[in-house]
Amino acid sequence: MRTASNSIRRARPLLGTFVEIAVADAALPAMHAAINAAFAVVRQVHELMSFHEEGSDVSRVNREAWARPVRVHAWTFQVLQTAIELHQRSAGAFDIAVAPVLQAMGLLPLALGDQLPSSDVRASSEAIALLPGRRVRFRHPDTRIDLGGVAKGFAVDRAVDALREHGIAAALVNAGGDLATFGPRAHAIHIRDPRAPDCLLCRLNVISGALASSAGGFDPFVSSHPKGPAIIDPRRRKPPRAILAATVRAPSCILADALTKVVMVAGRSAAPILEHYRAGALVLLADGRVQMTCDFESATCLAA
Repeated sequence: MRTASNSIRRARPLLGTFVEIAVADAALPAMHAAINAAFAVVRQVHELMSFHEEGSDVSRVNREAWARPVRVHAWTFQVLQTAIELHQRSAGAFDIAVAPVLQAMGLLPLALGDQLPSSDVRASSEAIALLPGRRVRFRHPDTRIDLGGVAKGFAVDRAVDALREHGIAAALVNAGGDLATFGPRAHAIHIRDPRAPDCLLCRLNVISGALASSAGGFDPFVSSHPKGPAIIDPRRRKPPRAILAATVRAPSCILADALTKVVMVAGRSAAPILEHYRAGALVLLADGRVQMTCDFESATCLAA
């Protein structure tokens, strides 16, 4: 006989943030097993796609793909396919080959033996060739990739799959603001105001959906003030100025994660790509105004 339903919430440091998983409406042993499985796949994504881990697929590709094709895990290949599609559909507003720019700005470390990228490096995702057999080849020797703009969202999606496979009927997975929920319950999601990180910008009610937010960095252990912009326009090689923060709802968390960058960089020009992926957005403009697509309005409560 099944035991009474309960709920469990656990968190672990992964993906450069804290990953929180909350499950409900199942027996306690099943919920513990499901959460363990979900954390295991998140860790696997971290190990495959970390820019910092020497043995990750990303590091191997960055070291070797100019010299020869590099075979990668099926998940890494899937993320690369999605990233290149987004690059093409966004007219370059989303670009995983922005890593040399981030290195030159000190936002990503140099790998052992790497030289500081020159200011005129113009490699883009167009230099990435995806070959049969899950192999990756770079067409330009200066190409370096960083999956930080999609890996968290992909990890959240894989965690959701693991929970469902273990029979969980209701859950929330939150990786530092990239999150997904499923089940009948509405989750109140609070969006922080990047101008004053101790204040809220709005509250969203989310039922069975994916959500991601991008804005300037904030480390409460260092300062009560936001850090500089964390998003770079890969075409201009500078932070976007017109939009301070973006939150996107999408059918999957990998899309929500990536599309926040597209929205911040492209602004109103992002409307067609949002429509293509059946996504919606809420943005905080530099002048303090909040704008949102129609699908956000009924689920959003702006802070006073």
